[in-house]
Formats: sequence, C-alpha cells, structure tokens
Amino acid sequence: MNFPIRIIVLTLFLTTLNATAEEKPLKNLSAIPFTNVRINDDFWAPRLRVNHEVSIPHNFEWCEKTGRISNFAKTAGLMEGEFEGIYFNDSDVYKVLEGASYALANNPDPVLEKMVDDVIEKIAAAQGEDGYLNVYYTIVKPDERWTNLKSMHELYCAGHLIEAAVAHFNATGKRTLLDVAIKFVDLIDSIFGPDKRHGVPGHEEIELALIKLYHLTGEERYLKLAEFFIEERGRATDRELFGKQLQDHLPIREQDEVFGHAVRAMYLYSGVADLTALTNDQGYRLAMDRIWEDLVSHKMYITGGIGVSGHGEGFSGGYDLPNEQAYAETCASIALAFFNHRMNLLYADRRYADVLEQALYNGLLSGVSLDGDKFFYRNPLASSGPETFQTSGGKEGDSKQHRQHWFRCACCPTNVVRFLPKLGEYVYAKNEEGIYAVLYMTNEAMVSIKDVSVKLTQKTNYPWDGDVKIIVNPEKPVSFDFNLRIPGWCENARIRVNGRKLKTEMRNGYACITRKWKRGDTITLRIPMPIQRIEAHPLVKEDRGRIALRRGPLVYCLEQIDNEAGVKFIALPRGAELTSKHKSDLLGGITVIEGTGFIKPLEGWKNELYRPAREPEEAQFTAIPYYAWDNREPGEMVVWLPEDPALAPLMTIAALSQCSTSYLPSGGGIAALNDQIEPRASNDKSIPRFTWWNHKGTQEWAQYNFKNPETVSTVDVYWYDDRDTGECRIPESWRLLYKAGEEWKPVTGASEYGTELNRANQVNFDPVKTSALRLEVQLQSEYSGGILEWTVW
Repeated sequence: MNFPIRIIVLTLFLTTLNATAEEKPLKNLSAIPFTNVRINDDFWAPRLRVNHEVSIPHNFEWCEKTGRISNFAKTAGLMEGEFEGIYFNDSDVYKVLEGASYALANNPDPVLEKMVDDVIEKIAAAQGEDGYLNVYYTIVKPDERWTNLKSMHELYCAGHLIEAAVAHFNATGKRTLLDVAIKFVDLIDSIFGPDKRHGVPGHEEIELALIKLYHLTGEERYLKLAEFFIEERGRATDRELFGKQLQDHLPIREQDEVFGHAVRAMYLYSGVADLTALTNDQGYRLAMDRIWEDLVSHKMYITGGIGVSGHGEGFSGGYDLPNEQAYAETCASIALAFFNHRMNLLYADRRYADVLEQALYNGLLSGVSLDGDKFFYRNPLASSGPETFQTSGGKEGDSKQHRQHWFRCACCPTNVVRFLPKLGEYVYAKNEEGIYAVLYMTNEAMVSIKDVSVKLTQKTNYPWDGDVKIIVNPEKPVSFDFNLRIPGWCENARIRVNGRKLKTEMRNGYACITRKWKRGDTITLRIPMPIQRIEAHPLVKEDRGRIALRRGPLVYCLEQIDNEAGVKFIALPRGAELTSKHKSDLLGGITVIEGTGFIKPLEGWKNELYRPAREPEEAQFTAIPYYAWDNREPGEMVVWLPEDPALAPLMTIAALSQCSTSYLPSGGGIAALNDQIEPRASNDKSIPRFTWWNHKGTQEWAQYNFKNPETVSTVDVYWYDDRDTGECRIPESWRLLYKAGEEWKPVTGASEYGTELNRANQVNFDPVKTSALRLEVQLQSEYSGGILEWTVW
C-alpha cells in the first residue's frame, strides 16, 4: 500500500518528537511566591509603584465611569438603571480586583483596600441565590443562561472571578470574594461534567482558574471540572465543535499546531500545562511540546508578540509576520508569559524562560505607558504615525497606533495591572534538588530548601548590563544545587563563587552549581550584552533583507522623534558601527543604540531619466527600547531596518507627507496611501489599503500635507476596487485641489481624471507650489471606495 509522502513525513516527525519527549524528564519546579520576593531595583520597582499608585486606581475609575462596577449594583437592586457596556465586562472588574489584591499583599494600603472591599460588596450582593453571577445575563437575558457558550463568555468571566477570589484571599485572608466564587463554581460543577452537560467555553480561562482554586482548597471536584473542560475540547460526541479559531477542532492530545485566537490559545495551554504538572499525562505533555515548537518556530514576533491583524486576533500561517499589520495584543503577550512560565516549571529548560523574558520586556511592557495611565491594545512592529480625519463637527481627529487611557474592550489595561504586582513569582523556582534563578532583577527573597530557610539577595542593573551578584544566606550550611539561567542570546557567560572561577554543569540552559552553601556565599554572574543584529527566517517575507537590533533581552526600535531623516527611510548596512549609551534623563533612564545609517533621497533627479550612480547619504540614528516608544509624542516607528538603502522607501514628496482624510474607518489604513507598496491589481488584498468604508455614495477626500512647500505637477492614483468580493468601487468622479493660503483651489490644465482598474491613473496639471494637495472623490451611488497608492511628482 502506498502512503502519501506528507503522512509518512508527519508520522516520522511525531515519532521522533514522542521519543524525545519520553526522554525529557519533568522537573516539576515550584515558583517562589511573589510575597517572598521583594523587588527593589531601578528598573522594575518604579513600574510596580506606578502600577499600585496610578494604574490600578485609574482602572477602577474607568470601570466605574463605564458602568462596569455599577452594573453589579444594578443587578443587586442597589440602584436603578440598565446594563452598560459589553456582555463580558464583569471580567475587567475581576482582573482589577486581582491586581489590587496582589498589590495589597506587597504593600498594605488602607485606601486601596477599602476600594476593593466596596467593589466586592457590590459583587456579592449581585449574586443569585443559586450562586449564578453574570450581570449581563441577569439584567438583559435572565432566561438564556448557558445558551451560547461559544460567544458569550459566561465561563470566561467565571474564570476571572475565581482568580480574583484566590488572589484576594491569599492577600488579605478575607473570604468575602472567595465564598462568592466557590458558590458560583459549585453551581457550574452541578451543570457541567462527564455525566452532565457537555460543553466548553468559547473563550478559555476557567481551566487554569479552577486549578488555582483546587490548589487553594484541595477540593478534587474543582480539579476534575478543569480536567473535564480540557478533555472535552475537540470532542464532537455530544455537541457541535467551535472550530480552529477557538482551539476546538481536535482533542488536546491530537493538536500539533497553534491555531486561532492567540489569547484564548495561550490561556488554554497554560491550563493544560498546569494539569500536566499534576497528572504527568504523557498525551498532554507531547501536545504542549508540539504546540510550543510550532509557536516559537513559526508564529512569534521578535518582541514576544503573537497574533496578526485580519486573523481574528490570532494566528496566521507559519512565517506570516507582517510588521505594521501585527496584532500582537498586550493580553496575548501576557498569556504567552503565563504559558512559558508554566513550561519552564515543568521542564526547567531555559528555552521557555527565554520566551517568558522576551515577552515580558518587550511585548508585555510596551502595553503600558511609563506614567501608568495610557495603554496599547495592539503592539505592531512598525507604525506610520498619526492618521487624521475630519470629525462630524469639522475638527480634525486622530486615530491609529497611539496609547489610550481606555478601550471599549478593556481587557489589556486590566490584564496589565494584574500581571505586574505578581512579577516576583517569575524570578525564582525550586524543586527538591535546588533553586533556580530564572529572571534577573535586584531583589531580596526567602526560599525554603531541604527544610532550611535561605535568604537570597540579588543585585544587578539588568537589563542595562548583565552583571549579577547573588548573596546566599542559609540559616545553617546546606547542600543544594543553585541553577542560573544563561539566556539563549548570551555568549561567554562567566560565573564565580566567592571570587573563584569554578566548573558548572549546563542543564537545559541552566548553569548548575552544586555545593554546601554557607552564610555570605556570593555568586557573581557576568552576562555580556553586545548589540546584536538579528535577522529573520528567509520565509518571513516582510523582513527579508532587514535586520532588527537587540541588546540583552531588549528589542530596539527607531522612533520619529529621535530621527530627523524619517525612520522608514534609514538603512543599516552590514558592518555599520553601533554604540550603546545610557541616558538617565530619557524615558525614565534607558540605554540607547546610536549609529550611522544611509538614506537615498529622490530629490536632485530633476528631469533626468538616467545619471551616474551616487553614494547614498549618511544619516545618524538613535534607537530606543521597543517598550518605551510612543511615550513622548506620536510618530512613526520601525523595528526592522533594511540593510540595503535600495530596499527602503524612496524619500518622495508623498512619503514625506502627513496623510489626512474626510473619514477614517475603524482600524485606520490611511498609511497605505504613501507606503510605496506596488499593487498587483485593484483588488489586491495582500497589501495595506485605505478605504472610506462604510460610507457609500458620499463625497470624500484624502489629503497630503507636505513637509515643506513643494512644486508639483503630476499624480498617480491606484484605485482600490473589490467588486469580486466586496462593496468598494472606483469612484464616480474625482478632482485635485491645492491649498492656496487658507483656501482650496482646483488645479488647472489637468489631463483626464482616470478611473481605470489594475493600473496607476496618472494626471498631469499646471505646476503649482503648495503646502498641501487633496483628492476630492465622489463615490458611486450605493458603493464605497478606496486607494491602494497615491504618488505625487
């Protein structure tokens, strides 16, 4: 019998992977609780303080402003009013409560504690007699509970309630929220299970939350319920599957590729990793290994971001990692950190800790501003800067990629504030054999090993330099292994104990020091941090011929405010000298990278068609850590730089212009006007495009504001028309206007205003010197329209 080649290859791959996994012993580390780790360094301590003093109160304030908290009061009959907001908004309140509880555990705060108690009182009052708690369903659809598990997030909200309750009890010892959560979980357990109703949440979260509740209470029913939700996924015996987008296409043990919504996937696999640690289930282990390999080898950004715009906040195919179209939701980086933290605990393998660190310092930390009250939802690797549009009141508004105080869907701000206060739990781990230093930051920690209390004092200026000192102070001499993570990006790490160089055994990327430790023993670790030029796999088409800059755990970017030449025009050839410099007065104190790149301006050609080749012009540039961008003023940003100036966009009039429009739809897109990406056809959906959707039959405009007054006489316009699948068409008519003082005047001597498909429509007109040029467009009746590229000469 002849088997298809792909089946043979897949079988060999799975056989090899299974064999490898069977040989890979579980280490089953335990994280050292964050309450045992006091972080006091110059990098993280200020962020934790800002989170406590600014971000958490800010989130509570917005939860109140937007009706998230008052919804509970309305449900309880404490006030009149209708439900406000989105059906899953309960989860945001729970996440802020979780973060506030962690903050209280670290730093008692009577004002914050009263705020927490007041909110919990409303939540408890809103709970039904049977234990049910979901304000949307109680107020809006009381007869439709559990009727739409796929979309309506009842179990997701319950999961965040559980996590908040466990955190609050651990921090304060109070059962006020814990009793509410347990009563609700007992109701859920009475409804769902192997011999009860079969179903799974469309948005995973409750799985890992139930395991947390099990660890706190020891109640086996909660562990069994978590196992049921995980085991039920992908099984169509008693229900219809939700499909790949919701990781409900195959049973967990059969999954070998990461699909769908990025946050949901990482929450699910975090729960599976937790269950694996408890059960040592081989099927789960192998599946998590396959999922992780696919994720980090094919679908993860260099920043630790995951998810691509246009793919349901989730994964596209392998190597499809566009930069400006990256979704890379802040929540997804947080969930990625959760998953890799758990995988590191399973295996004690630095590969997972490296990804944790990568997500932490880049994709996650970029999600909150330095002052703590502005946030990113998406974290792209390139931004075209502000996009302006005309508001209904005649004023200009702006959109696109800039930090905001809040979002209608506020999952990211509330997720940030619950992650940061628990940061200490990611620093150290242990098992029966020894202690593991996973992350490096100045701290004091207490760890019990072999029934001996050991105080650890870590001192470092990480991530700005890689010198780490750890002082080990056991109550009495005790033998154990001390394991230091040597990051995968590091070469030639040096380790000494009490000033003496010694041999260490490398175990899965951890340097193991085995000895009898006594008070005052001091480990010094030196991790060199040269500037590294990083290239992407050749199949990542957007990054071919481009490099990114990394120093230590930090990915760098170029931001417009620091680079007069314009960030998207700068190329960085191989061999260009790069230097690092610490600037204590910039962005809270950062190390920048400086160097000399090259640009190739279009000016100087005049009317020549050919001329002797000229060398590109030099351009000095400054790069800052990616997490710190958009903390000053909005502008362009890039992570990946071309090595050859020919690969950078030309410095055309259009490319140097600021774009604006009469109407900017959700998601923007106006940067497509001057991105210099050549369309293949008028319906080319593989490249960025600007549309006025869903305006139809209206008169609209798009505009370039020139950097300096320019003399122009020609434009090329490539119209977007998706008549094969959508409702955008070439315009009914259009014309060009130029700005004369404060007036807009039509250009004179214009040739035909073309509307041909699949080509650039060129219009020549009498030369005019102006500061701005506008396309005025009449859309076809009952249709919208758009532009793929607009060039000005």
